[in-house]
Amino acid sequence: MKRFTSPALPGAGRVVVSGGGSGLGAAVVDAVLGAGGTPFVLDRDVRNVSAAKAIEVDVADRAAVVAAVTQAAEALGGLDAVVTAAGIDRCGKLEDVPADDWEQVIFVNLLGTVSVVRAALPYLKASGGRVVTVASTLGKRALPEASAYCASKFGVIGFSQALAAETGAEIGVTTLIPGGMKTRFFDDRAAQYKPQDDSRLNDPVRVAQAVMFALSQPPGCEIRELLICHAQEDSWP
Repeated sequence: MKRFTSPALPGAGRVVVSGGGSGLGAAVVDAVLGAGGTPFVLDRDVRNVSAAKAIEVDVADRAAVVAAVTQAAEALGGLDAVVTAAGIDRCGKLEDVPADDWEQVIFVNLLGTVSVVRAALPYLKASGGRVVTVASTLGKRALPEASAYCASKFGVIGFSQALAAETGAEIGVTTLIPGGMKTRFFDDRAAQYKPQDDSRLNDPVRVAQAVMFALSQPPGCEIRELLICHAQEDSWP
């Protein structure tokens, strides 16, 4: 088995960021750039991406993800890290959320994460790189009328732990578990599903710095799980 020997890279090197067109993903892109790294964005909407190379792709489309990750790796001459920040939600009671909408959350949040990581794995193994998967505090604590999101994020945590166990000597794997953030994630929700107090939402810039912390660990040292939230977060513990 290959020994994990990748040097610590303050700028995280060559980084694919799924969902890098907005929210936490965009904050990660800025953090990578600020540290001297080279991000590459995968997102359904890349119109606002100007400081990094980008490909328009739906992470729920596995074939498109494979093509996009391959293109990114070839453009960058390899990959040092992947951050899977793409995510969606559909709130409501199970019987009220259309089955197609419910399943789309799983396709994007869980299967999209898996597809991006799987496609990037050969490049990450070659460089001894790292993966940061983005779960949620709702991957540890279930809430009513959030069954699709909870199922997807509980799945991301399980997948990430299994991946870490499987690839421990080859790549690094960190599960990021953020609480609510001040992004546009809540914009399309009905009023009852929006945060009632925006002051208890974390700044995604701070969460992106946590990602950089995980990516910049020295060889042989891994942050396996990193939970970060506002001091008054009410979805944890």
